[in-house]
Amino acid sequence: MSAPPSWPYPRWIAHRGAGRLAPENTLAAFKLGHAWGYRMFECDVRLSADGQAFLLHDDTLERTTDGEGDALARNWAELAGLDAGGWHSPRYAGARLPTLDEVLDFCVRHDCALNLELKPAPGDARRTGDTVAARIVRRMGGLPPLLLSSFDVEALEAAAEAAPALPRALLLECFAAGWLETVRRLGCVAVVGEQSAWTPDTAVAVASAGLRRLAYTVNDDAQAARLLALGLDGLITDRVDHFRP
Repeated sequence: MSAPPSWPYPRWIAHRGAGRLAPENTLAAFKLGHAWGYRMFECDVRLSADGQAFLLHDDTLERTTDGEGDALARNWAELAGLDAGGWHSPRYAGARLPTLDEVLDFCVRHDCALNLELKPAPGDARRTGDTVAARIVRRMGGLPPLLLSSFDVEALEAAAEAAPALPRALLLECFAAGWLETVRRLGCVAVVGEQSAWTPDTAVAVASAGLRRLAYTVNDDAQAARLLALGLDGLITDRVDHFRP
């Protein structure tokens, strides 16, 4: 069994800032997750048409903002004016889409680790991986521990070229044939698997490869207990008011 990489990250990770308690991928969610005691956050980062890195999960704007259409079709000046909180509840009306820099600033101020999931729009994988990784490199001094992850292999490839030293993880829905070769080619330090994909066999296989193991999205007590018994290094959850780190 290979020795795993050093691991400066907490075991419990707040999904999209504060799970479902606040509008996802907003600074309001980060503040609430922090208030519940979380010191590591997972969030989704993508690019505007003019290259601003910002937080948003979907390719389109309708679900979590008052905008319409493809996010990639909009410049940041337009995206910055959208309401990204009113869809969740009146309390959060007026919350804005944060830039990557704003999220990094929050994590620096509060000494929180961050799992940035590269979430490129179709056809924008290479630009997204390169731009986000390069932006992090320019700010590396003083930043808390960061982990860059993605389902998108091309985005991770571009990130690896732009910032070879930045820790990376491959996101997997299942352990399909060739997963280990992909992880090794990308120079990843971890695998972030869908919770049901983790079995005693897959947990051993990943650990034997010298990789760290994380699971998403863990909201059930029985699942959490099962995954902890398997020895996983990180659990990403929506239930920040239930699982106390």
